[in-house]
Amino acid sequence: MLTLKDATVRFGRRAVLDSVDLTVAEHEIVCVLGPSGSGKSTLLRAVAGLQALDGGRILLGGADQAGVPAHRRGVGLMFQDHQLFPQRDVGGNVAFGLRMHGVERAERDARVRELLDLVGLPGAAGRAVASLSGGEQQRVALARALAPRPRLLMLDEPLGQLDRGLRERLVVELRGLFARLGTTVLAVTHDQGEAFALADRVVVMREGGIAQSGTPLEVWQRPASAFVARFLGFDNIVAGTVTGAAAETVWGKIPVPDGSPEGARQILVRPGGVRLGAPSDGLACAVEARTFRGRHVAVLLRPADGPALEAECPLGEAPEEGARVGVTFAAEEVVVLAGE
Repeated sequence: MLTLKDATVRFGRRAVLDSVDLTVAEHEIVCVLGPSGSGKSTLLRAVAGLQALDGGRILLGGADQAGVPAHRRGVGLMFQDHQLFPQRDVGGNVAFGLRMHGVERAERDARVRELLDLVGLPGAAGRAVASLSGGEQQRVALARALAPRPRLLMLDEPLGQLDRGLRERLVVELRGLFARLGTTVLAVTHDQGEAFALADRVVVMREGGIAQSGTPLEVWQRPASAFVARFLGFDNIVAGTVTGAAAETVWGKIPVPDGSPEGARQILVRPGGVRLGAPSDGLACAVEARTFRGRHVAVLLRPADGPALEAECPLGEAPEEGARVGVTFAAEEVVVLAGE
């Protein structure tokens, strides 16, 4: 459906998009993640035809899009702020793209009813935009983007302005809706939970390039680099030398999975792999802080040498601040990272 080949966008001397190669298959949902300035929004704008390339190619359905204006690319766009027309009612907003394509009134009205039913707003065509909640506005914006049956739907931080509870509920609904419609989706978001819940494939960007691409499970279980691991929220990363089944680090010997690459590496230990015991067991640490995280308590540990590390404890089992504990590591929660 979508192919980027060496796609490059420069702002002055800086390559905001740096020779990016990316494909999106038909009916696939791809979410692009990355910190501010990584190039993810520029990528979306380039595909939409809102940002010209300085190099490379973008193909939609195999056709080169060089010189093709945004309104002729057959893509749908939905932005974070919805950009609904306040002077039009809900039905007028949803029908806007259909009117621009010259669709007759009866067919427009039927399509509007169909889409409002799909997004959970049956009978809302006559409502004023100002009367809608944030979640309802998001649904109207989605219906408007889907109305012309775009071959590719692009979402820019689609749920960014909604509260967490509503975001979590809507992302499940969106995935189900896209599956029923067979929609091909390219979405940009900074919210990892949103991306991992919505996507078939996650793309993590760094400084204009792709740092890692894979299924949500692949990226979560096996971050490709220390950058990706830290972006995903993992801070237990330490330099080490891998030999056989263990890595020698400032935290002592850490067991590593079978087949891990040897030599000087960065070692990630997920918090769930940090096991607490008696002070005489393993690496001696002091409990520096505890943070309630809903289903578990995050415990910040301070060893005598090296960086602090975080452990996860069940509710009610977390040691008190100031307590002394011993730390061992579970190999199944250790990842030997490929690079920085």
